[in-house]
This record gives sequence, C-alpha cells and structure tokens, in this order.
Amino acid sequence: MTTELRRLRNYINGEFRDAADGRTIEVVNPATGEVYATSPLSGQADVDAAMEAAAAAFPAWRDTTPAERQKVLLKIADAFEERAEDLIAAESENTGKPLELTRTEELPPMVDQIRFFAGAARMLEGRSAGEYMEGLTSIVRREPVGVCAQVAPWNYPMMMAVWKFAPALAAGNTVVLKPSDTTPASTTLMAEIIGAIVPKGVFNVICGDRDSGRAMVEHPIPAMASITGSVRAGMQVAESAAKDVKRVHLELGGKAPVVVFEDVDIAKAVEDIAVAGYFNAGQDCTAATRVLVHESIHDEFVTALAKAAADTKTGAADDEDVLYGPLNNANQLKQVSGFIERLPAHAKVEAGGHQVGDKGYFYAPTVVSGLKQDDEIIQNEVFGPVITVQSFTDEAQALEYANGVEYALASSVWTKDHGRAMRMSKSLDFGCVWINTHIPLVAEMPHGGFKKSGYGKDLSAYGFDDYTRIKHVMTSLDG
Repeated sequence: MTTELRRLRNYINGEFRDAADGRTIEVVNPATGEVYATSPLSGQADVDAAMEAAAAAFPAWRDTTPAERQKVLLKIADAFEERAEDLIAAESENTGKPLELTRTEELPPMVDQIRFFAGAARMLEGRSAGEYMEGLTSIVRREPVGVCAQVAPWNYPMMMAVWKFAPALAAGNTVVLKPSDTTPASTTLMAEIIGAIVPKGVFNVICGDRDSGRAMVEHPIPAMASITGSVRAGMQVAESAAKDVKRVHLELGGKAPVVVFEDVDIAKAVEDIAVAGYFNAGQDCTAATRVLVHESIHDEFVTALAKAAADTKTGAADDEDVLYGPLNNANQLKQVSGFIERLPAHAKVEAGGHQVGDKGYFYAPTVVSGLKQDDEIIQNEVFGPVITVQSFTDEAQALEYANGVEYALASSVWTKDHGRAMRMSKSLDFGCVWINTHIPLVAEMPHGGFKKSGYGKDLSAYGFDDYTRIKHVMTSLDG
C-alpha cells in the first residue's frame, strides 16, 4: 500500500495553481528521509504570472493608508495565532524541528514581528517641511518601492518569510515570495492564511528551485530583490539585479566569534554557548559556533563544553527533551560531515563528529579543538551542530582572530569587565555584538551584517526603511 503524497501548489493572484508546465519537485521530511509531498517546479510562465499579479495589485495597495495596512497585518498576526498548531506541524514536517521548541521559540516571535511592522507602518520617519530656498517649500515623501521579489531560506522557513513579507507589505509593497525547494510546506500554508486577508495579487508564493529564484530576480517587474541565503547565492542575486539596477537586500552567511575571557563563570558560559551553538542544529547564521577562549581557562572550558555536547540531545520532533532536530537535507548532512572528515591532523574532536541513527539527517553535537586560524573549518560556514574552540592570549589576539574571517554578521563577548566589553564591542567588525549572551533577537533592533554577510537590515525601523524610497517634492509659494 502506498501513501498518497501531499500536493503543494503556487499561490498567484489569489488562487492556488500547479506549475504551468506541470513539473514538480519531491519534498523530503529530513527526520525520516522520506518523500511526503510534491511542490511545483515553477518556470518562466509561473514567474511571469506572479509578477504581473503583484504589479497589477500594487497601485491600490500602495494607496491604502498606513492605518489600513496596519489593520491587515494585525489580522494576519491574529490568524497565525489561530492556526498556530497547523503552522507548527507544517514547519516541523518541513524541517524536522522539535514541535515544542517551534511552538515556544519561533511562533511567538513571528507573531510579535508582524505586529511590530503593523505599528511601523504608521511611524514613517520624516523631516520637517521647510523653505530651504526663498519662496519654495520642500517636502520629503517616503514611498514603497514597488513589487518585491523575495527568496527565503530553509533553516527558518516561516520566520524568514515573516522577515520578508511583513516590512514589505507594511510599507505598501506587493510581494512574490519563494521558499526553499526543500521547505515549501509552511510557506504555502501561510499563503492560504494571508490570502484570505489581503487583496488578490498583494501576496504571491512561487515554489521551485534555484532557476525559479533566478527567474524572479532577473524579471523586469520587481523593483527590489531580497534574499536570505548563502554568500554564493547572494553574489548571484546581486549580479543579476545589477543588470537592471534593482535594489538588493542580502542577508547571507555568518561565522560568529564567541570571545570568552578568563573572568567568566565557566559553567554558566558553557551552558549558554552550547544552546546558542546547537539550537536549530546550528543551522543559523548567527549560531555560536566559533568559540575563542583565553588560554588560562581553555582546557577547563573545552572539557566542560564537551560534556555539555554529550548531554545535548537531538531526535524526533515529538520528543520534548531534544534541543534540535535533523539537518535539513542530504546535501547539508554531506557538507557538515565533510568538514569533520577533512579536519587537519592538529585538530581534535572532543565530542560528536558523526551522524546519529540510520534514518533521517541527524548529526551529533560536536566540539572540535586544537584549531588554527587558517583552518577550513574556522574560515568557512559549517551550518551544523559543530562548535570549534581556539585559544587566545590577550584582547589584541582575540580581536585579530574574531575579525579574521570574511563574514561579519554576529558576535559575542563574555566577560565581567565592563570596560573590556565596551572596547571589544567597539572593535568587533560585526553587525551585532552580544555581551554575556548570544542569539536573542527583538523586533525593535536591526539584524544584518557587513562584509560577505551582506547588506541591508531585517527587523526594526531600519528593516522597514529598506522597503521604502525617498522622494523630494518642492513647491513654489507663489501659486
């Protein structure tokens, strides 16, 4: 007896549709390695239809008042709460994430972020109108940019979709959103929920692969392309968008340094860093995966961290004792395993370093010590439950090691010395610096990096502003 696969569909101009040419992609549950659904493999005709729908809907949506858009976003937030269990189940099937952690750690922030942007819609930054030339008054208008082509990643399919559509809709833009080819289930469910609230064409979802995303970015209609993904993908988007001078918003990879000084409470620091490194199987561009420890406490810290790793559980979504589920797909399991297999002789695996079980893509919590700054695993993003540990001698060397990578998204400093914390936060070349904590995010504060971690901000008023354009209007006072 064969189980019928679920059939996911694109959402275009207020209705669900198959790909125009009927092509599909198999969708795999990473906890089992088994196919559970198919989704459209969208081609040019599907992208054209979605973009044309968004363009047709844009003038009316642009002209709604901020108060009207706020009401719509608040309705979406309420509807997400009402359908919470459906969303959680879809996200868990997408990713293998633990159900309880998705319920407590992901859905509430998502709803809060939508409500934040509902408020931001009515708080557009402005400067006083005035006469900067005799007889003429100047006014600054802040307007939506137009149709936004948005590509979300597979590590947080629901939350990253919120980070994309909420500020865009709040600012008066229309959206064509593409989930990852491995995680379309929760996004198509979100389309069902949002589609019952917004006018036709305002919110559209296209499923597909890299070529589908490329067709979206290269399409002549969107005024802006926004992606959360790998550095390689971000570079390709920027290159494609440059051909017709689209605005680009890139949130790319990370390699967060976690700088631990000798005056910390080792047990407390290890506990917090282990959670921040292994949460979501380390599939987080801000994950605490690159730990730099003062030489005087290095050995004690590594021993404690290895024990914390051994005590950390990965497993089935319905097991409330697990911290994280599987890696998202077979390719990601291969990538993480490859980093460990290629470790240099001077490296030492203190814990983990292997796949867990024979079903799905689970990987053990891993700690690697004895590493040098130019090692591959230090310089490149692993995106898995792997924490590396290096030793440093003083602040200067800690900064040299911390800043000595191509990524610049997030970082943290662990010390009881306030002056040292302030010096480090000033000199760390990262878009976020946490002090004595790592990974908390709030809707009111910006999230985004420097260097190869991309540009543009998610969350906060800065993230909202990224989806607007500025126009100068000057009028004569003479009539």
